[in-house]
Amino acid sequence: MSERPKLETSPTHSEAIGAWASALEWEAIPEYSRADAKLRLLDSLGLIRVGLTTEAGAAARRMTQKLALLANGRSESSAHAWDPSAQALLTGTLAHCRDYDDTFADSVVHPGSVIVPTALALARSCDASAEDFGAAVVAGYEVAARVGSVFGRRLGAQGFHATGVVGPVAAAVTAGRVMRLNGDQIASAIGLACSMSGGLNAFITDGTWSKWLHAGWSAHGAIVAASLAAEGFRGPKHVLDGPGNLFNSFVGQVDLDRDGLNSDLGHQWLGTSADFKYYPCAHVIQPYIDAALAILREHQLSASDVSSVVCVIAPWAAAVVAEPRPAKLTFGTEMEAIASLPYQVAIALLDQRVDLASLDRVNRDRADVLEMAHRVFHRNDLGLGKSFDGRIELTTKAGQVIVKETRAAGPDAHRVIGKFLSNCRICAAAQHTSADSTVGKLGTAPGYDPRELADALVSSPVMDWRQADAFLRQDL
Repeated sequence: MSERPKLETSPTHSEAIGAWASALEWEAIPEYSRADAKLRLLDSLGLIRVGLTTEAGAAARRMTQKLALLANGRSESSAHAWDPSAQALLTGTLAHCRDYDDTFADSVVHPGSVIVPTALALARSCDASAEDFGAAVVAGYEVAARVGSVFGRRLGAQGFHATGVVGPVAAAVTAGRVMRLNGDQIASAIGLACSMSGGLNAFITDGTWSKWLHAGWSAHGAIVAASLAAEGFRGPKHVLDGPGNLFNSFVGQVDLDRDGLNSDLGHQWLGTSADFKYYPCAHVIQPYIDAALAILREHQLSASDVSSVVCVIAPWAAAVVAEPRPAKLTFGTEMEAIASLPYQVAIALLDQRVDLASLDRVNRDRADVLEMAHRVFHRNDLGLGKSFDGRIELTTKAGQVIVKETRAAGPDAHRVIGKFLSNCRICAAAQHTSADSTVGKLGTAPGYDPRELADALVSSPVMDWRQADAFLRQDL
């Protein structure tokens, strides 16, 4: 008798992603995606550094140092001696703790605060080249875009923080690529990382800090997952498409389109679609700040000319930043100011800018900000919300009604670089040290040199930026 032929089975989604990620080389990535990855890295580096100036960042650093001391049995511990997963826990938390990081509009996932810390934490111990480092960052962004897109905004509706759910999966791919794992190992890492997904939106009620931990925990969990997979610890390969899969476990038995998880990988680059954040606020607020500032500028108005502002907004976004209205007119904590549409628009109108200083207690307590915030209203529009879009209707005291459509600003290298430099200066000032001379020069220069920007990173108190330095030294 002839032997029964073996049935061929298609690879699972995680196996297909693992095979693609393990084979991805920097040279195969299109130039626009390479340039985008460098801006993402630069943005995250600045956020990690400025995160150290916060109470949450300082607490996370103290905890990480204590863990390192216990692990090493020493009275002192440098960042270089820390376990990579501990480094990632810290730097991921730091990068997210000003809510100033990039976001995918369709899923509201913050990729940079998970993916970049993961790659940075592993690059030293793996002796990764700049090319491997860059490919790992691009791979992580790509998977974050695709996994997040399957969920859409369903996670938030179920009370989960999307970054905490999607982050470990995407970062496991980044970790696997830095570690040079094979496709099967990366698929196992994905399977293990999915069991580390989580993160509740409970912080919305009282403005506490669990939200920021979700990014750090995602990076930490991803490194643990990839490290286990490297040692032969097996993870479920059907975790994105089989029984008990990630999607149905978090949002129920709904009909989800998963074809985009691995279709056109290596041909269509979705990771570049994450919107940069140019103001420290919930990302859905950014278009309204841009619109308010543009109206003042274009019509030569000041805050004293404004009678009222109506922000026309998607209902899902209003539930995050505008409702219930009484809660959004209270700014006792930084988180409350970050997630308040009335606060952010009010301070933009009054100061004609919004930056990290706008979140300081002295500004949150200002009577003129509170008074102006009471003149900022919202109206829901079901036609909005496919992206970070919106509309402002500003009425002047003279009775003129000015309407402006808006959406989140696209990638702008000069704005990203300016934000990075500003964050570095804040970090230096908070540490009572002089700002790096290179950063100081670049702050007034008309252009920039990526090599000089890279040189400015070496003074970071967190870790060795060797691979980041090499990565940024490549021509943009």
